[in-house]
Amino acid sequence: MIKKALALSAMILISGCNDSDTTASNAPASSTSTEQSTSHKVTDQWVGSWIGVEGLVLEISKDESADPGHYLLEMQYGLDADQSGTFEGQATDEGIRFSRDDGSQLLRAGDGEATGLKWLAEKEDCLVVQPGEGYCRD
Repeated sequence: MIKKALALSAMILISGCNDSDTTASNAPASSTSTEQSTSHKVTDQWVGSWIGVEGLVLEISKDESADPGHYLLEMQYGLDADQSGTFEGQATDEGIRFSRDDGSQLLRAGDGEATGLKWLAEKEDCLVVQPGEGYCRD
């Protein structure tokens, strides 16, 4: 009788361990989804108008036809008329990734100095695509 009780106790303990292992293996999946949702929480704050130099502008809006973390970037990014357009972007841990005619780009947070533009050097709330291309808010 004691042997049966010990065997039954051991089986219960083992099955309890298996359940906790299953729970532990599911934990990273939930943290991954948390990371994805936090990426767009930061970039959601970027929605709105941003001003560059010499007529460069950026307007960020949420892409309502897509999942959270997807954006439409309407921008004049150069002085030529063909250096403008609306581009689809997606939130990442680093910023908003998008593609345009000059290749894959990353829009990331920075300050005026990070833009590399002396006219924006004193600004604190900016978004930078690359040195020489940045947009700020006052």
